[in-house]
Amino acid sequence: MKTKPLSAYLAISNIIDWQHPNILALAQHISQDNNSINAIAKACFEWVRDEIHHSVDYQMNPVTCRASDVLEHRTGYCYAKSHLLAALLRANNIPAGFCYQRLSIDDQGAPFSLHGFNTVHLPDMGWYRLDPRGNRTGVNAQFTPPQEQLAFAVQFAEEATFPAILPEPLPVVVQALNAYTTWDDMLTHLPDVSLVEAEQLGLMVEGS
Repeated sequence: MKTKPLSAYLAISNIIDWQHPNILALAQHISQDNNSINAIAKACFEWVRDEIHHSVDYQMNPVTCRASDVLEHRTGYCYAKSHLLAALLRANNIPAGFCYQRLSIDDQGAPFSLHGFNTVHLPDMGWYRLDPRGNRTGVNAQFTPPQEQLAFAVQFAEEATFPAILPEPLPVVVQALNAYTTWDDMLTHLPDVSLVEAEQLGLMVEGS
């Protein structure tokens, strides 16, 4: 699989601000009861999945983007939750990246939007995809390597699970999260890229 050096998936940035004191404290708290990389990765995943409320499921404001803001407000869209999970993993020196799907918004075809989740690099198997979106009726994402259990499956021809593993979130996602302040405004302006645009962005290429 073609990817960037693992160091790129440990980087700190304005969005993945894993050196924030609150993120470091939580990362240390999670890791202290787990003695393997897989166990720490699973605990980080389950914490974000279960403790950060999905903006739409809970109709919560504000719309968050930066990992430390997601932790502070305990809410976020799927994209924002993936930002926090990446930050917690990186704070534990575990490489983490970003993946996206293009999915039907209403499960009936167009319109479509991006859905964001994570990849984590595990020592015994390499890259493994995991989705901290938050479970609800019809959604049951789990950490069960080597078996992958994401929140959503592709159903339509214009949907896709993009194989690219990105070290940073897509700019179109960050722009959308920063453009709206309430969950319902964001819901009517979800970011999307066509399959043609996805190919131009390199999302169709395995790895990154």
